[in-house]
Amino acid sequence: MEIKSTIHNYTYEFDSIDNLNVELGDYLIIDDNLHVPSIEKTVTNNSKHPHNPIYYVKANEYSKEYSNITPIIDDIIKSGFRKNNKIIAIGGGVVQDIAGFISSILYRGVKWVFYPTTLLSQGDSCIGGKTSINFKELKNQLGNFYPPNKIVIDTNFLKTLPKIQIDSGIGEMSHYFFIDGLESFNFYKNYNLSFDLKDLIKKSLSIKKTMVELDEFDNGPRKVFNYGHTFGHSIESVTNYNVPHGIAVSYGMDIANYFSLKKGYITLKEYDEMKNVLNKVILNNKLPKIDINMMVKSLSKDKKNIGENIGLILTKGVGVMFLEQNNISFVREYLKDYFNG
Repeated sequence: MEIKSTIHNYTYEFDSIDNLNVELGDYLIIDDNLHVPSIEKTVTNNSKHPHNPIYYVKANEYSKEYSNITPIIDDIIKSGFRKNNKIIAIGGGVVQDIAGFISSILYRGVKWVFYPTTLLSQGDSCIGGKTSINFKELKNQLGNFYPPNKIVIDTNFLKTLPKIQIDSGIGEMSHYFFIDGLESFNFYKNYNLSFDLKDLIKKSLSIKKTMVELDEFDNGPRKVFNYGHTFGHSIESVTNYNVPHGIAVSYGMDIANYFSLKKGYITLKEYDEMKNVLNKVILNNKLPKIDINMMVKSLSKDKKNIGENIGLILTKGVGVMFLEQNNISFVREYLKDYFNG
């Protein structure tokens, strides 16, 4: 008998949104930037199920705030939704977090289907099962593990995205290639990002799926996937989320590498090689001026911290990332060096 290392099923398929299957009683949560004719025709005009409600969500961090989710839950319940129905989420990471979180707590758990529409969600967040909800001004303080029952990826959505969102998705996927080892690093390093991104998405999801099945609930090895994210989340917070997530993560990776250089874990040659690859994203996406004190304050609230120390994922080179607690005064000093150097 085959013993699976995971409780949940982490699979995905590539298909067209035109084949969306909506049944009577299903509830749709959709990014309000998306008004796909095939979706609205299926839901609104099909006489078989003319009354399926659609809730359009603004794709920003404020929509993920805990108190802003209550009206959606209220609307779902009032729609007559039953436990045998499913929630269909169409959008990026914000829609995914909201739909996944609601699905996990509604009636103690209901089925949901996810159609990721951004490069970041197609190449990363659709696999893994984490739901992350903001609480007041703090990012991702609430959540659990509740993956969609089905993931359908339609890469045609990528044709509608502005370049900054493509850069954000590429930036987010890049941390998997750095973590996985030299073969994946070189695959990403040599990948022509002006071509079809489907192979990049497949490679990214394959790396993440392997790790998730090894450590589904983020208790050990999977923690290295926070590489770049501690600093990245802080950059998002102190810039009022004006820096897209994947771009913030790319800078976060560079900062983590800089810390690793300062601490003697990597050589200047290694740092420069990784920086040259990260330049695929950060070179054309400059950060606004960063308030170091605000960033340190943000970092001090990270979930990986122990006592007064700040938990950071650092590196000893491509494929060798590890968690280390760092004194807050050193963190402040190194940040000043990085941003003012």
